[in-house]
Amino acid sequence: MPAASKPTRAFVPLPGIEYATAVHPYVKLIPDPHGEPKIHFTPEEVEAVSKPNVLISGGGIGGLTLALLLYKANIPFLVFERAKELKPLGSGISMGPSVAALFKQLGIWDEFVERSKVYHTMHMYKEDLTLVNTITAPWLEEETGYFNSVISRPQLVDLLIHSLPRDRVLLGKRILSFSQNESNVMINCSDNSSYYGDILVGADGAYSAVRQNLYKQLKKVHKLPASDDVTLPFGCVCLVGQTVPLDPEEFPHLKENLTQTNSVLGTSTMCTWATGTTAQNTVCWMVIHFLDKDSAKRHDSFRNSEWGPEAAEALAREVRVFKVPGGKDGKQLTLGDYIDKTPADLISKVMLEEIVFDTWYGGRTVLLGDGTESAR
Repeated sequence: MPAASKPTRAFVPLPGIEYATAVHPYVKLIPDPHGEPKIHFTPEEVEAVSKPNVLISGGGIGGLTLALLLYKANIPFLVFERAKELKPLGSGISMGPSVAALFKQLGIWDEFVERSKVYHTMHMYKEDLTLVNTITAPWLEEETGYFNSVISRPQLVDLLIHSLPRDRVLLGKRILSFSQNESNVMINCSDNSSYYGDILVGADGAYSAVRQNLYKQLKKVHKLPASDDVTLPFGCVCLVGQTVPLDPEEFPHLKENLTQTNSVLGTSTMCTWATGTTAQNTVCWMVIHFLDKDSAKRHDSFRNSEWGPEAAEALAREVRVFKVPGGKDGKQLTLGDYIDKTPADLISKVMLEEIVFDTWYGGRTVLLGDGTESAR
């Protein structure tokens, strides 16, 4: 059974010595003159046993960011991602000055700046593209020393994963269950492999397998509050995508130094949609479709698919006629212009849940991100 990390130095077992748990093979129990066991450590052993082995379920932004923090702190870890390959799924992400200190600590700030685009202003429109409001914050950089930025989700994931040792992120590892006790935690994957460590972090999304297993364990011993023993509610679905790099001559708004972010507030359509430009001359786009009880039932069968193209085609056909700003020489653009320039397998339909769980840890297991707070 593999462990979360290999020992940092070779250790030769001594005859007549009883070693502690398999998780920490460095711990030696040596009887003292009075017959009571005492634990003696060399400096190297103290360093080894003081750093827990961390198992991270989920190779999304939360899981990879935590992994990079652990890597910088020289704490052993493994990331378990259920997908066999990390596809560039998702749309754009707006990130404020609060991430600057974190990204500098992680050593990725300069590359983040290169991959992102400064974001000062959002224009909000009615369905007929009548301007409703403009939200702008050019003062933010002067006040904080940093600025808002927009980066595509695939670019951010790529930046994080290429900052980590490749053998620390395991693909095709879907966690089915785990067990834990006072000393360690062990996970079981769908490929019949098992891993043990000291801490398990569930960063595997709104339908977190770690959270579901943890809640079953807590419910069995009557420690799960009734507020958490519920089915995830959702009131809307979201269609997201990102075009291939576009020709700025055909789409002149790409020439602007700042991100061009537009949001259209639908009324008759029960939808809201948004677009934003990136440093790579792509356009990130998103449609939020608000549901009533009947339409929620129609979408419910796809709730477990999360990111993926299989549920996206029908909704993409419905929304392609929606108008968006940014046409050349007065040409009217629609979402269809961007959808047609987005690879079909990179268009995703996701459920937007609205719930904040009260329970975010239990034993040696903790939850992170959508696994515990799904009010997206």
